[in-house]
Amino acid sequence: MPANTNPIYSLLGDIQWGTSFLTGSNTAKDGTGTVVTAFTADATNGGRVEKIVFRSQGTNTASVARVFINNGAATSTPSNNILFTEVALPATTLTEITAQTEYSATLGFALPPGYKLTCCVGTTVAAGYAVSVIGGKY
Repeated sequence: MPANTNPIYSLLGDIQWGTSFLTGSNTAKDGTGTVVTAFTADATNGGRVEKIVFRSQGTNTASVARVFINNGAATSTPSNNILFTEVALPATTLTEITAQTEYSATLGFALPPGYKLTCCVGTTVAAGYAVSVIGGKY
């Protein structure tokens, strides 16, 4: 049972990130193939996702980040996933004199218990992208 119900607010902040960088190409638009789990909703009460952020880790060619909602089951089964949004990732160059640009998408929705956000990039990139999600636990 969620802790706050009228209106519903998250009880605790929940910041999660992929444990590996997005580097290898995945052209599947059905959430299968090589994906990184960026967020997993609380197994009992679910969670809320507000924003997903992609940050270049150095020099990369242009690509696209794809964000999928997964129902908590195997990502290898297409019917367990849905493409939710895409974020254009322009070419980046490693620099130590200015900030790397943040590429993000506003999400603003609740995930049912055990659901996940997974993501991939459409083309192979050299340095990769770190992915993080700002959200909350119910």
